[in-house]
Amino acid sequence: MFSEIKKSLALAVPLAAAQLAQSATGFVDTVMMGWLGSQTIASGALGVTIFSFCLLIVTGIVSAVSPLAAQAYGAGNREKVGTIVRLGLGISLVLGIPITFLLYNGGALLLLLGQDPKTVALSEIFLRAIALGFIPALGFGVLKSFLSALLQPQLVIVTVVLGTLLNVTANYVLMFGKLGFPALGLAGIGWGSTVSLWSMFVALIYICNQPRFTVYRIFRPSSKKAFPLEERRIIGEIFQVGLPIGGLIAVEAGLFTVVTFIIGQLGTNALAAHQIALQTISISFQLALGISLATTVRVGQLVGQNDLLATRLAGYVGIAIAGVSMGVVGITLWLVPKSIISLYIDINNPNNADVVALAVKLLGVAAIFQIVDGVQVTAGGALRGLKDTRIPMLIGIFAYWCVGLFTGYTFGISSGYGAIGLWWGLAIGLAIAAIIMTWRFSKKTTNQ
Repeated sequence: MFSEIKKSLALAVPLAAAQLAQSATGFVDTVMMGWLGSQTIASGALGVTIFSFCLLIVTGIVSAVSPLAAQAYGAGNREKVGTIVRLGLGISLVLGIPITFLLYNGGALLLLLGQDPKTVALSEIFLRAIALGFIPALGFGVLKSFLSALLQPQLVIVTVVLGTLLNVTANYVLMFGKLGFPALGLAGIGWGSTVSLWSMFVALIYICNQPRFTVYRIFRPSSKKAFPLEERRIIGEIFQVGLPIGGLIAVEAGLFTVVTFIIGQLGTNALAAHQIALQTISISFQLALGISLATTVRVGQLVGQNDLLATRLAGYVGIAIAGVSMGVVGITLWLVPKSIISLYIDINNPNNADVVALAVKLLGVAAIFQIVDGVQVTAGGALRGLKDTRIPMLIGIFAYWCVGLFTGYTFGISSGYGAIGLWWGLAIGLAIAAIIMTWRFSKKTTNQ
């Protein structure tokens, strides 16, 4: 067991660090939006929400590269690893083009969803700037999965940290018009993120072209024939595994997105407080997601080696690490909520008093469901390592929407508890998902 804990941590720590660093883009964007006022952070919240929602879904689909490449790597099949990654990049481009167009015209969608026209006008400015960063963000995700499957996550960390520093610098320069650039305000934040996303993608392309990785022939297909039978089969497998992953992410992210739109109808203060709390837990969630990704790789590699007992142990170790880590995060949110909120807005400004008070309460709820959130996402990662993705998607639909949204709407809207009630619904839905997915992993690794 201790050997597996050591191996899991060796992969989970750098992957979690990479996820945390990557999420810093959204965090930095939100913090810097706060410098421009409560109205800007509320408007930016809608833009960040719709961009993140689309990115999570499509990244989920192409994330099938991770378990497939990990299993091929575990089986010693280098050629198949390269083919999987290359086809994943192609699928990213095909899916990314129409989503980029959708994001560029996202203002019309927000109006259809009943959002305030003034808020939408600002959100559209942000979306049109960041939309061009969508395709490189997908490509980065595919190459990150490749490097992780090969147990090389440290290279991802360096790339993401440097990209985040570039994002901060570009945001500041373009927001306030430094170094001869015009002051673009909220649009400058969007353009800064786009520059950062392209830079990170190009950096990983360079890394994957180094001699130790060229043996996988990611950018040099061995066959001159377009889409031979084996490639068509792999494309089908990517979608077979990836579509349910994207569906599960859509189900969970969709729940948070719908809750954001519902809270948006409760007023600017409620939306601003919700965005502060949501962005905070989005960062902490990256820790659990990194552990989940590591669990997917460990389980996938051991499946490729046909070692059922080790596969089962790897999944349980990953789930335990996630639960303990997110417990520590929850305690932090509970003890110092105002210190966290002060990163986004001036908590001493009387105009922000209502936002601060509500955000403190929302972080209190988040502190409680951090543990179950970590467990459910890591159990889902363990199931992905088994290439079990369709049933987890159905579990997510039941837990998040049938239980979570129904309970949240009942508490928040029908019973009049507002944003607090909606967040309690989220907590209950995540708890149900954690229980069922952990049970399913246990069943799959006992009876398969």
